[in-house]
Amino acid sequence: MPPTTPDRSADWWRQAVVYQVYPRSFRDLDGDGLGDIAGVTERLPYLQRLGVDAVWLSPFYPSALADGGYDVDDYRDVDPRLGTLGQFDELVAEAHRRGIKVIVDIVPNHTSDRHAWFQEALASPPGSPARDRYVFRDGSGPDGSRPPSDWMSHFGGPAWTQVPDGQWYLHLFAREQPDLNWANQEVREDFLHTLRFWSDRGVDGFRVDVAHALAKDLSEPLRNYGGTHPDALTELPLDGSHPLFDRDEVHEIFREWRKVLDSYDPPRSAVAEAWVTTSRRVLYARPDELGQAFNFEFLVSPWSAAQFRVEIDGALSAAAAAGASATWVLSNHDVVRHRSRYALPAGTDLNAWLLSGGTAPEPDDEAGLRRARAATLLMLALPGSAYVYQGEELGLPEVADLAPEVLQDPIWARTGQVEKGRDGCRVPLPWTRTGASFGFGGEHPWLPQPAGFGELSAEAQDGVAGSTLELYRAALRLRRELGGDESLQWVDAGPPALTHLLHLRRSTGWESVTNLADADVALPAGEVVLASGPLGEGTLPPDTTVWLRRTSD
Repeated sequence: MPPTTPDRSADWWRQAVVYQVYPRSFRDLDGDGLGDIAGVTERLPYLQRLGVDAVWLSPFYPSALADGGYDVDDYRDVDPRLGTLGQFDELVAEAHRRGIKVIVDIVPNHTSDRHAWFQEALASPPGSPARDRYVFRDGSGPDGSRPPSDWMSHFGGPAWTQVPDGQWYLHLFAREQPDLNWANQEVREDFLHTLRFWSDRGVDGFRVDVAHALAKDLSEPLRNYGGTHPDALTELPLDGSHPLFDRDEVHEIFREWRKVLDSYDPPRSAVAEAWVTTSRRVLYARPDELGQAFNFEFLVSPWSAAQFRVEIDGALSAAAAAGASATWVLSNHDVVRHRSRYALPAGTDLNAWLLSGGTAPEPDDEAGLRRARAATLLMLALPGSAYVYQGEELGLPEVADLAPEVLQDPIWARTGQVEKGRDGCRVPLPWTRTGASFGFGGEHPWLPQPAGFGELSAEAQDGVAGSTLELYRAALRLRRELGGDESLQWVDAGPPALTHLLHLRRSTGWESVTNLADADVALPAGEVVLASGPLGEGTLPPDTTVWLRRTSD
């Protein structure tokens, strides 16, 4: 495929297909067991042929990997195990030459405990400017030996760790991830510098990790909530007054960011990872803030036509209210892959399933793949941006049977081994049918791959009619050709709560129909341009999506 000139228009992101790369699991070019920046550059022809508009890189910064790279030592460098800034520049230049934008992850809620600022804080006395960049507090109780509050970490255990001089620091995640104090002006200025640093290197946009957690109510005395579980705080209402999440003050921060992002031509894009209510999510997506926010309701929706329709309508309405475009995602680096989710009975406790090694309940893997393919075509038919997680184009399942001794996710240890964590969706990709790491690189990948990965590899599916890889390639090409604005029209087969069909029409006239019933339904009139699975004689089988061109009204 010949190189193309990248589209430099300001609104390229509004209906883009963005491919998420988890760099340590994508391609290991130097054979040390970790994927690297050069490996991503090497596979850009694959991503160009796939048809994506942008590649989003999960953190590649220097890190001890206490949380898979989200514990950042230096926001303006590349982990030497993954490459160099020069290699990053080569990646950006080659991506742009092939018409692919580059989005990088930015992690503003916390640094790593190896960050120069935190090391300075540890060496400085209580009350010092160095400590004020973070959230340090004296302990509670007569001798200060208890945490300052009963807040719990998302990864299990207290959200506070004591340092040798007796003070405690806040970490909403792992203890190696001390939270920054966003009331500190130096913190704010430094992140504006980071945005400029990467934008000056040609980065086209940013994905903002835990965007809803930066502003916190840290007024004394800190409030206790009687919580002994991480959910104690997350169950409080998100209405702008929560002590730690989705506070109204956070939007002042992102309005500062937008001024920096808009100083570039074209303006840099941004998308918020904000686990908040739909009505609050629109605030992050406003044009004077980040411009876009992830819609996770679609990801967690059960296999139900009525529920999917509720989530689709809600997301489109919210995006329109914000002046943004909707976002759609089925898998990412934090959740069980959607092929496996759809293979399990509704309501399955996914953590319990992971703890069973993926055997209780036994997944219906064939049904899971069939539904995953149907959901993909539904997602790609919707107006807005679609975010595709590496390996879903191969139909990869969750690797649920990873042995305890190989697990890397801090959730496993910090919860006392009662939550298995996210390693199963982060297993390195298979590129070839054979070899010690199925073409990932090296003899010993940082997480082991299952024996069956070879037949799901890119090599095994390349050019094979009906393969999941070829389905994605065809879908992304047709999505661009068929086009449409940011609206859709439902073609109702009955009341939304009673039908098992999702039948929608885009503004250019093409249609998508998904059958979520248990039996075949009549195939609507029109020219079939793509289907997620085999069709019957004039019928649309269960768990199947078809795209149609109308031949007449």
